[in-house]
Amino acid sequence: MWKVDVWRSITPCRPKVEREIRLVLQESTAEGPYAGYHKAGIPVEDAELTHTGPGTPMGELLRKFWQPVCLAEELTELPKAIRIMGEDLVAFRDRSGRVGVLRRHCSHRGTSLEYGIVSERGIRCCYHGWLFNVDGAILETPGEPPDSKLRETIRHGAYPAHEYEGLVFAYLGPPADVPPFPIFDCYIEPAGNRLIPFSIWHPCNWLQVHDNVMDPVHAAFLHTQMSNVQLTESYGAVPVLDFADVPNGMVYIASRRIDDRVWIKGNHMMLPNVGQTTALWETADEVKYFSGVSLTKWIVPADDANCWMFGYRHFNEEVDPDDIGREDECGVDKIDFFAQTGHRSYEEMQREPGDWDAQVSQRPIAIHALEHLGSTDQGVSTLRRLLRQSVRAERDPLADLKAQCTLPEAVHTYCYDTVLRIPPRPDTDDRDFLRRLGRDVVSALMDADAYDGEERRSYLCRRMQEIEATY
Repeated sequence: MWKVDVWRSITPCRPKVEREIRLVLQESTAEGPYAGYHKAGIPVEDAELTHTGPGTPMGELLRKFWQPVCLAEELTELPKAIRIMGEDLVAFRDRSGRVGVLRRHCSHRGTSLEYGIVSERGIRCCYHGWLFNVDGAILETPGEPPDSKLRETIRHGAYPAHEYEGLVFAYLGPPADVPPFPIFDCYIEPAGNRLIPFSIWHPCNWLQVHDNVMDPVHAAFLHTQMSNVQLTESYGAVPVLDFADVPNGMVYIASRRIDDRVWIKGNHMMLPNVGQTTALWETADEVKYFSGVSLTKWIVPADDANCWMFGYRHFNEEVDPDDIGREDECGVDKIDFFAQTGHRSYEEMQREPGDWDAQVSQRPIAIHALEHLGSTDQGVSTLRRLLRQSVRAERDPLADLKAQCTLPEAVHTYCYDTVLRIPPRPDTDDRDFLRRLGRDVVSALMDADAYDGEERRSYLCRRMQEIEATY
């Protein structure tokens, strides 16, 4: 009954829905072998979280934040057609270097501006020559009489755009409420950090991709035990799990026993759709007091059944000390991490699936009412709960982010790897000990908010040394 009750609470009980509820109820009570007949009914998706078009609760939440919409390298002398949260748009860089993000269809007769001519100022429609500025102002209507005031009575739909380190961001929310553009500390730390932009297309709903950032157990199975070790052997140890709230979202605490060492790893989820991942190639074979972000990624809906992962691959000595990563393999619909795109044969995907295959194959829109979540899914269920609270105005992630943007240097992030040399304690249950140790690490991470920049990182290293010495 649990699945039905949750589903009923978020779905209007129309006659069709009532029939689908009966099907789920029948499925939940069916017993015995060969029960496929009783499981044939497919409920509707969780629209509150998965639908993102204009006017939808989740769509309106996402529109309050700056969202990546393409890579800067894609803006050449030609415009680029894009689709974001069900809206057909066009992005371009005019000849003066300004980036524009406009509604795709010309305000005159609807011709697509993807066929427009990029101009010194703005973009010109190919059909009748109307010229649109990056802010939507109509600069010229050349077919009209010289004294025509038509262009002064119309404003074309446009969105603010911002270019940063190879990504083009747009703000699709109310124009009076444009938020500050956040600069995260991991962009500028550690010294020598390089941000390489990338994108990955997913023909599925945005949430089943975003869920992954709070699913630490999948790395032990999908990437290690069930494959030819897509990451490192150390990922194969199933972690002891815990989760913690942080000022702009949540982190998971995945603690692994690796011989006489303890590896504590924490990915960071920032509401509503940002995820950060620690070092991809961590071996945990030596002490490491603190290292940070390997991937910063936004899961941006194209529409309800397709999405983009836009992001930065971080390259620095902390997360890529042996130059295992490849900057040249990151870019438009590609990244230097096995099985993250759909550019493989079907047989290759079947023989060794990766994240892309596991997420896309959940259906175009995953059906939460058919899931059977276990104890290892606490991060996924918590992420969804936080999103639901946000769309219902029970939580304000934008206010949280704005408060962080007032920091003297940059917005703090909470993605971390810590490897400590702490042997098993013979008088203590090791799983309980790992959980307690993980909480100590995250407490230190929160205490470090009193500092910024390198001072914050130095403080974290000292605290980790103290924790190691304590045990």
